[in-house]
Amino acid sequence: MVERVARPRVGHIQFLNCLPIYWGLMRSGALLDVDLHKDSPDRLNAALVAGDLDIGPISLVEYLRHADELLLLPDLAVGSDGPVLSVNLVSTRPPAELDGARVALGSTSRTGVLLAQLLLRERYDVRPDYFRCPPDLTQMLLEADAGVLIGDVALRALYEAPRRGLAVTDLGQAWREWTGLPMVFAVWAVRRDFAAAHPGLVKEVHEAFLRSRDLCLAELDQVAESAARWESFDAATLASYFRALDFSLGDRQVAGLREFARRAAALNETPALPPTGPLFFPH
Repeated sequence: MVERVARPRVGHIQFLNCLPIYWGLMRSGALLDVDLHKDSPDRLNAALVAGDLDIGPISLVEYLRHADELLLLPDLAVGSDGPVLSVNLVSTRPPAELDGARVALGSTSRTGVLLAQLLLRERYDVRPDYFRCPPDLTQMLLEADAGVLIGDVALRALYEAPRRGLAVTDLGQAWREWTGLPMVFAVWAVRRDFAAAHPGLVKEVHEAFLRSRDLCLAELDQVAESAARWESFDAATLASYFRALDFSLGDRQVAGLREFARRAAALNETPALPPTGPLFFPH
């Protein structure tokens, strides 16, 4: 009798910025080979750390906090090497004038929020008064001089804010100008215990993700047109957004990841990454 192996439990973020990673899984039939769990980034982060998922996306900050339990999947991430368009500081005045000002953190994205705090503290040399609130720009600016927005709501604000006389600081671009490096917002990781027990399965899932990503990038305009049927953005806006995103994790991206990790550890926000030892699932 052949022993049956359960399908890998794989996380899926239902945000626009992850759509290209998952697009081709439907086309290739690879969805049949995984037990896909769709949820919010926070819940998927927690599930992977708790062992309720085997493989999945995880915010960079949460990966750094649990790097001893996880291995990165090579060449797979969500980031930017310049403007990201969907991680923004929207403000009534320039960032360098926000010392002592109230800044609303309208997101649960730990990486985006920490990036904003790092930039304001170290690049713009200001110490705002932060508070958390729902990601509604109008409500945020009733109580604050600036707000940090992430994801689809940030992409919308990018086009709305200038009409309202508000400044938009693209935090991916600000990081690039500050460090000269790409910014990595989320990575794909596998639990070390699952990778040790099922390396073949992990390799298959990883390769399916890479094929899916590459298929989407080759058909980006068609993907944008399809997504525009269900989203509140037109196809041209979505195509521009997908082209701004960087879904790779090569040497430059890893250097950016390590630089963010170094700065976050210096503020005691995350443990330091080990200087040696494997970070990646072997491929």
